[in-house]
Amino acid sequence: MEAKVSQSLQLPARISSEKIARKSSNSLQFLRRIGDPKSHLAPDSVNLPARKGRVQGPIVLKVLCSTGNVPASILESGSLPTSFDESIILRNKSEGIEPYLNGRCIYLVGMMGSGKTTVGKVLSEGLGYSFCDCDTLIEQAAGGNTVAEIFKIYGESFFRDSETEALQKLSSMHQLVVSTGGGAVIRPINWRYMQKGISVWLDVPLDALARRITAVGTDSRPLLDQESGDPYSKTMSRLSTLFKERGEAYANADVCVSLENIVAKLGLTDVCNLTPNIIAIEALSQIETFLKKKENNI
Repeated sequence: MEAKVSQSLQLPARISSEKIARKSSNSLQFLRRIGDPKSHLAPDSVNLPARKGRVQGPIVLKVLCSTGNVPASILESGSLPTSFDESIILRNKSEGIEPYLNGRCIYLVGMMGSGKTTVGKVLSEGLGYSFCDCDTLIEQAAGGNTVAEIFKIYGESFFRDSETEALQKLSSMHQLVVSTGGGAVIRPINWRYMQKGISVWLDVPLDALARRITAVGTDSRPLLDQESGDPYSKTMSRLSTLFKERGEAYANADVCVSLENIVAKLGLTDVCNLTPNIIAIEALSQIETFLKKKENNI
């Protein structure tokens, strides 16, 4: 794939910009600071280097893909071959889907703890895309404050505004896998930005989410770390409430990757036994099906 200079990208005026860093260790980082919310700073250009060497000036990475045969999903067969190599299948699936993606970004949506960051990194590696975590960008913009600290210092509304600005910026780029925050789907304007790419909902059973989150603690999750009591019970209760508020919004995604469906295909019993590679393979298969249908309807 060859990176070409396409267009300049301007940052929103509310957030001052120093620069945007290139892909490094599978992450795309904004090196900027959030200024006074009342200040009005002139927007600056974002500089992204091409894949080979540095290129001065504002650019957007685009993909020039060659056509090729699209392999069938290994998960569609309902069983895994004896010599199952997830990385090889992931690579083959990535190569097969590239002509259909045409450089479009992939936006992962879903509840907190659904694996958007982990699966996103696997997808970006397989596709040769850069990876971007919206929460990380917002934290860096806030001077290194964590999401929990941002909620406490500035409030949830400020965080949501920053999230929307980040998605607006990212929507002008190409060849990105973006992990969004769990609540990004509640704002219609965020969908408008994500519709420039392909949105993928990682649908994980609430029980599995509660077990995952409880195992690592809720300190980093401001919407959960508010009540006393049994960690699992309070986490499950809060997740249930959040899902009632967001479930219909998640269903707006172009593609749904249901972990329950994957385990059913493979004859497994617990979604927690699925590897990120297997989930990524299924995501690529679902994206491929979506893009083929979209292409045929044009």
